[in-house]
Amino acid sequence: MKKYTIVLLVLTLLSACNKNDDTVDYTVKNEEEIVAYIAANNLDAQKSNSGLYYVIDELGEGEQPVETSNVTVAYKGYFTDGGTFDESDADGVSFGLQQVIKGWTEGITYFKEGGSGVLLIPSALGYGSDGRPGIPGGAVLLFDINLISVN
Repeated sequence: MKKYTIVLLVLTLLSACNKNDDTVDYTVKNEEEIVAYIAANNLDAQKSNSGLYYVIDELGEGEQPVETSNVTVAYKGYFTDGGTFDESDADGVSFGLQQVIKGWTEGITYFKEGGSGVLLIPSALGYGSDGRPGIPGGAVLLFDINLISVN
């Protein structure tokens, strides 16, 4: 019985070690993917200290949200290959900026009401290396956004 317990313990440890070895840091890969997308699409993007890239097509003229604001945003979420994973209707969706991915919490604050543009979000500011249903781990997320209002 002891022999089987030791074998099971060794296999468990080896399995745990293999899982740690498979952990991928997507930082460099995401950066390369975003920079290539920006170049291929001739975008005038800014990069924040967090690694978020954003394009301001229209700054807007209304109120500018802060990270604790509740906002209404119309959006389309897609991957760098153009595949759409989510989209609101033209009326948008209302939510608190503390209830969404970090890339949105930060990125929406660069616009004023009526503003529009693109957020290019590395996985560290999105769904990380785990992903979620419909979004693979390590995925770069792009969002066309229109900030309708700060509520």
